[in-house]
Amino acid sequence: MLNDIAYVLLSAQEIEKRVSEIAAQINSDYSGKEPIIVSVLRGSFIFMADLVRKLDLKCTVDFMYVSSYENRSVTTGAVKIVKDLDIDLEGKDVIIVEDILDSGLTLHYLKELLMTRRPASIRTCSLLDKPARRKAQVTADYVGFEVPDAFVVGYGLDYAQKYRNLPFIGVLKSDIYENE
Repeated sequence: MLNDIAYVLLSAQEIEKRVSEIAAQINSDYSGKEPIIVSVLRGSFIFMADLVRKLDLKCTVDFMYVSSYENRSVTTGAVKIVKDLDIDLEGKDVIIVEDILDSGLTLHYLKELLMTRRPASIRTCSLLDKPARRKAQVTADYVGFEVPDAFVVGYGLDYAQKYRNLPFIGVLKSDIYENE
């Protein structure tokens, strides 16, 4: 598996430090509130778990499983909800947690969808931001790192459901996915 990585982009230590900084900002912004943390599966599960363990807030977590990649290296453009939320959002503060803000199509779709459920507020948190690939006009309220236009895996991010368990974020060698 490590032989498939061209280079390490972000070390485990860099990620841990930045997750702590994001959690501190969320703690400040939501002091006295009880936000619902919505993890967008599957890629954000490790980031979300590390993030909520650093929150000094009463919070609830829930999960949505959406797909726009279908085991490809680029988005299909169509967002499909595989698993919806179990919690009622009406009147609640919501933080959507994503692994990577790439095309922006998924996050734009989710924000629009969740706004129809009448939350008090919605903010977004993305570990990675790849603005070079943006197709929808969307930005995250909390961002871990801006990354170049490269195929990244690890720390929850995958290619064809593999590499999620890497403790760092690395750039996948192009010969792994170029023959799609």
